[in-house]
Amino acid sequence: MHRQWDTVGMAQSFVEPEKTPLALLLLGKGADPDSERGVECPGDLPVASDPDLVSRAAIAKAALGERVFVLGHHYQRDEVIAFADVTGDSFKLAQQAADRGQAEFIIFCGVHFMAESADILTDARQQVILPDLAAGCSMADMAAAYQVDAAWQTLTRWDLADSTIPITYMNSSADIKAFTGQNHGSICTSSNARRSLEWAFESGERVLFLPDEHLGRNTAVRDLGLSLNDCVVFDPHRPDGGLTREVAQAARMLLWKGHCSVHGRFTPESVDDVRQRVPGITVIVHPECRYDVVERADLVGSTEFIISTINAAPPGSAFAVGTELNLVRRLAAGNPDKTVVFVDKTVCFCATMNRIDLPHLVWAMESLVDGRVVNQISVDPDTARWAKVALDRMLALPGAGAATPS
Repeated sequence: MHRQWDTVGMAQSFVEPEKTPLALLLLGKGADPDSERGVECPGDLPVASDPDLVSRAAIAKAALGERVFVLGHHYQRDEVIAFADVTGDSFKLAQQAADRGQAEFIIFCGVHFMAESADILTDARQQVILPDLAAGCSMADMAAAYQVDAAWQTLTRWDLADSTIPITYMNSSADIKAFTGQNHGSICTSSNARRSLEWAFESGERVLFLPDEHLGRNTAVRDLGLSLNDCVVFDPHRPDGGLTREVAQAARMLLWKGHCSVHGRFTPESVDDVRQRVPGITVIVHPECRYDVVERADLVGSTEFIISTINAAPPGSAFAVGTELNLVRRLAAGNPDKTVVFVDKTVCFCATMNRIDLPHLVWAMESLVDGRVVNQISVDPDTARWAKVALDRMLALPGAGAATPS
């Protein structure tokens, strides 16, 4: 039921919304299997807080033994992290999977593009599983293959493609990574973005940076010393990206109009507010945050940088952290001698990452015990080959082998 309003703002009657195909589903109140992938768990699974579910997870994992390797991204909820063999960031976890050759099954508790990267880097006989196929990434989804192809066609029509090097953030689909490999570009992480851009500018006049405009701008301006005027945004929803040939030719950075839904919510005002609430606090944020936010912060770095900085800080230190809330809460719990708070007053989990929960993890593991492989992520060979070309270019950069990603 909802309240209708007339033109002068007076309440009218309560009416039921019309039940149309476009009607919104309240979170947890229903699902539309035709438009949402992986939203159902076959079988009768109890809620995550049920101790029987924890026991079932332990039993299934023990039954699988070394046949299964469970990866848990830092942004996952605690109930999932408890069963992870390794925790980390997207590329680190994919590398860990590639190093675990004896495991038949890689269960990636993360989001879709991460599982794709694991499939690209692991042995062909290994099978990568994403417990919930609906666990996507809003940033990665902002750069669809057809949009990037159209953008490249625009640059080609303007005779700018040959002098433009694509640099693609790890947080992207396999299709976009493959596009990057085919067009002489490289992948980057949040910690080696500077080196990747330096490499690109050695052979090109400008960079097409996909799909996060904030990481691209922050790296170009703060680390390479370019100006904000050197950076222009290519909007795939506007003709020719909303640019002219002259503007694109003069730019050094063509920033794809994309962002992280979690890091994009932080504002300069939230930084100022937490400084007032906790005098002397150190503000540390991820480079996926807006430029005006990182300019107000004290420290900026990848997730691994944030973790190591807080863990190494002396007792009594105080940090306001601008990244996903599951990680911030875990850092606070693991550092009881320090003050660790969220930058924003309003909590913000990664909604798609949180689709991976204990019921889905149990379902995936119990299915394997029963001899059924569910929700396998498989990248087609041609896409995987070109995506790996782009990844290998990143790994060939000096110091890239030790890179810590987003």
